[in-house]
Amino acid sequence: MDAILALATITESAISNKTFLQQKRSTWADPFFENLRADIDHTLHNHLGIDSAKALRQATQVVVAMHGEAATLLAELKVQIAEDFKKDKARRDELLKELGFTDHLKGTQKRDQEALISLLYQFSNNMTSAMQAEITGKGTHPATINAIIGYTQRLKNNNVTQESLKGTKKEISAASINAFNDLYDRVMSVAKIAAKFFKDDPAKAGQFSFAKVKAALNSTGTAGSRKPSAA
Repeated sequence: MDAILALATITESAISNKTFLQQKRSTWADPFFENLRADIDHTLHNHLGIDSAKALRQATQVVVAMHGEAATLLAELKVQIAEDFKKDKARRDELLKELGFTDHLKGTQKRDQEALISLLYQFSNNMTSAMQAEITGKGTHPATINAIIGYTQRLKNNNVTQESLKGTKKEISAASINAFNDLYDRVMSVAKIAAKFFKDDPAKAGQFSFAKVKAALNSTGTAGSRKPSAA
């Protein structure tokens, strides 16, 4: 499932950047990318039994976007705590432990959705008003802490939506594998060319990296650039 969702996400990135991409390659003129999206939706519906492929794609994109936003705020707060309390290492370490950074930050940095949700819940549950005052008293803006807390339920709700939609999939047949492999070849051709077009913009180029996109979608935090298989 993560593999085809990665292909869908790359296709959405191509659509978002199609004005630039179509200037570079005439065969990508409309409705090239829209047809590719339609074929992905058709495959999700007919081979995985997902009735709302659009809903799945949108839910997945929300989770990925929110993960990045929340992870950025957490990283900003973590470095501020580390610096503000560096002369009191015991307290620094205690804060990082209580707020979930010690146990869950590594997984979060690997795009593990469950690790991020666990970190956010531990952060929200343990962030007392006294602790918040202690941290903000050192210079951290209260809005940063409040924003992180706000992500907790939002990210969990969107993750549940994504997983429930994934749960409608059927057994993958040989015909499904052939359909997936065809999509993989077509999307990866777009991805490789687009990444080269964006070689001077690493962030944009990363949107066309199958490994990076799949890692962001994969709850285990692992990635691999391979086609779907019947195994």
